[in-house]
Formats: sequence, C-alpha cells, structure tokens
Amino acid sequence: MKNYMFLLFLMPLLSNCQADIKVTASKYPAQVGDINFDKKIDDPDFKRCIPENKHGYQYYNDSKGFQYKGEKLAIIRNLEKENIQSSKDINGYVTIRFVVNCEGKAGIFRMKQMDENYIEKELDKSLSNQLLDFTKKLNGWIPKEIDGQKADYYQYLTFKIEHGKVSEILP
Repeated sequence: MKNYMFLLFLMPLLSNCQADIKVTASKYPAQVGDINFDKKIDDPDFKRCIPENKHGYQYYNDSKGFQYKGEKLAIIRNLEKENIQSSKDINGYVTIRFVVNCEGKAGIFRMKQMDENYIEKELDKSLSNQLLDFTKKLNGWIPKEIDGQKADYYQYLTFKIEHGKVSEILP
C-alpha cells in the first residue's frame, strides 16, 4: 500500500518532465566575464596569444597572483606622479578590466564606475578618462605561465575615489 501511495504522488512529478530540450547558440560568453574584441574601441594591433573561443585565465589563477614589475607599489608611485584627481567632490569606484597577453602587453580595456553605495553611475568623465589613459600606459605586466604554457589573463584595477582623489588601488 505504501508503494502504491508513493507512486500516486510521484506520477504528477514525472508527467511534468520535458523530454524535448532545444539547444540553441548562446548569446552569452563561454566564461563569465569574458571580454570580446570590439573593433570600434579596441586597438587592432593588440593580439591575444590564445584563441578567443578558449577561456582566459584570471590574474589569480596561479600561485603568483598579481604580477607587475615593482608590484602594486610601482603602480601607486606612478599614479602619484600623474596627480590624477577630479575637480568635483565625488566618492566611488572606477574599475578598469583588461587582458594581459603572453607577451605582457595589455589591451581590450573595459571600465565600470559606481558610487560609494556600489550603484553603477558615471562619476566624472574627465577623471575616469585620466584613469583609463593611466592604466593603458602601464607597461610592467608580467606574462603568466599556467600548466607550463604561456597564457593570456584578465587583470583589473579598481581605483577607490574619495573626495575626488584616488585613495586606494585594488586588488
């Protein structure tokens, strides 16, 4: 009797299962966060070392983590020399994400901005353009080897803005 009652309750569940599943091409990237080349905004001379249809690595995918000649301190010192700041009293974050290829060259830059409450919004166009130009000029990225092969990887810099000035660089 118990088995009969169990089947009675199980039947509606089984009858709702769909056997026909259509497979369609996805409009989403192969990996979350992949950056695709855009000929309108990206440097055509920048070349990836691995095909775009193969996933890229993140900067933390090996035991070495963040890799820049002189480490993050060198980036901070370069930023201090530039004296980049806004004329507005703004607070928030500017994140610039990009690809470092197997030669240590950076390209395919993307930028996001948000206020101090993590709500996406443009903070100050002049400040964000200065930070993007600064990031594009950084030339000390160290190529990565993952599983014995040279690899492209995604890197990002987040600039914390307090009262119109960069107060911290993450990661």
